[in-house]
Amino acid sequence: MSLGEQFGAVLAAARMGAEWALAALYREFHPGLLRYLRAQEPNEGEDLVSETWLDAVAGLDRFRGDEWAFRRWLFTIARRRLIDHRRRGERLRRATTSLDAFGQRPGLDDTEAAVVAANETEAALARIAALPSGQAEVVLLRVLAGFEVADVAKIVGKKPGAVRVLQHRALQRLAEQLAREGKPVTR
Repeated sequence: MSLGEQFGAVLAAARMGAEWALAALYREFHPGLLRYLRAQEPNEGEDLVSETWLDAVAGLDRFRGDEWAFRRWLFTIARRRLIDHRRRGERLRRATTSLDAFGQRPGLDDTEAAVVAANETEAALARIAALPSGQAEVVLLRVLAGFEVADVAKIVGKKPGAVRVLQHRALQRLAEQLAREGKPVTR
């Protein structure tokens, strides 16, 4: 879902401090930000996304652009909070106990599908998290957040060609892991 044509009006109201508008922006963009940050720092994702939202709300008056530019702007702020966190070195990366916030969940009446989906999501995210950090970040931004190569390049401060190379190497590494385990790989 996207705010679409309503984005400009919602953004203007959010700049004026309208709670409904801030809530609309939060509902639209928070899930993707949280998944991105949790995949990067499993135990710190919620703190980092809170810092991201505080920075974003404080900077709303400075933002210019459409909904897609806003999305890119938010992920850039999130990435900077992540880098700051890692530089501070306040906490060590710890394994997460639950990844149920990732992806869509099947209906409550479909327990078997819910278990299978949770296991598949957890396994996929664990594989991505095990990649070198640059590769993992690119895959998360491209696949999880849905950004185009040019957008990812702007967010991470690299050239589009470097982003494509990182993504290619990451996907190749993942495919090799799956092949070694005898799991089917589709391209």
